[in-house]
Amino acid sequence: MKQVKEIVIATNNQGKLKEIEELLVGYHVVSLKDVKCNIEVVEDQNTFEGNAKKKAKEISEKLNMPCIADDSGLCIEKYNGWPGIYTARFLGENATSQERNTYILEKMKNLEGIERNASVKCCIVYYDKGKCRIGKGEIKGRIAKEAKGNNGFGFDEIFELPNGKTYAELTTEEKNQISHRRLALQDLMNQLKKEDVIDE
Repeated sequence: MKQVKEIVIATNNQGKLKEIEELLVGYHVVSLKDVKCNIEVVEDQNTFEGNAKKKAKEISEKLNMPCIADDSGLCIEKYNGWPGIYTARFLGENATSQERNTYILEKMKNLEGIERNASVKCCIVYYDKGKCRIGKGEIKGRIAKEAKGNNGFGFDEIFELPNGKTYAELTTEEKNQISHRRLALQDLMNQLKKEDVIDE
């Protein structure tokens, strides 16, 4: 059985680290900060998969250790998947989440029903010595009429689930159990377990 003793996660987000650690029981998960890596990977690909793969590959090769990287975003059906890969920067690098969410709500203020349909997508990539495995997750919902909830970040307060609650109205534990990142992680981990890269 081949065991991965240590995996670097291409993030310094503690919430993301905790979520991944829960599925990688028995393995040492470290952040970029933990391994003193300050590499800035330019996300210039045109898909979530492309950006995640580029991050994982560059960081893995620089550190000579396995790396897991992800890219995710909000995709609105009415606008052919916009903002998609530009979710965090469609108003520029310095815009706040609140400014981006307000922009989307204003843009869609006259839309009703299925015209508000949206999904959140995540792609997570494991890369090590040329081996690349990809996990994907997607949650369907809609853009809320107004921002709701205080427990979240990014677009959480405007992405409404089929039950009428936004991501930001869920507890952290509730969100982690059903999130697009959790689905992508489970998809990825299932592949790695089958190949004996990680233990059950």
